[in-house]
Amino acid sequence: MKWYANFLVGCLVGAVGLAVLGMVAMPKLMLTVQESRYATVDETTAALKSAIEAQGWQCPAIRNMNASMAKEGVVFESPIRIVELCKAEYAKEVLTDSPEVSTMMPCAWGVYQQDGKVWISGMNMALMGKM
Repeated sequence: MKWYANFLVGCLVGAVGLAVLGMVAMPKLMLTVQESRYATVDETTAALKSAIEAQGWQCPAIRNMNASMAKEGVVFESPIRIVELCKAEYAKEVLTDSPEVSTMMPCAWGVYQQDGKVWISGMNMALMGKM
């Protein structure tokens, strides 16, 4: 086999390996998860709503995923909420320049209970901004 065939096979294997690594690593990099200091999902969502509004942002909705999904016959054992947040002036700036990102708006945090602890998850906005 000529050297360039080995080179091409090496490049192909490297590209496939990099793609697989990216598919495995990206979901973990795209999300941030931290443990809540509050004991329950409801306490955590109430505290998030207060903090959002105290900073001059809006909290358009707190979505109770347990109730929403129960209507469709899907039952979750642990409570799950989605806390939406938005600041109109930032939304206008982003949507004026890049309306395609509307699919990710409004911004939201997930609040859920797992293994007896309450967790808050959100998009890694620093990473998403670089993309």
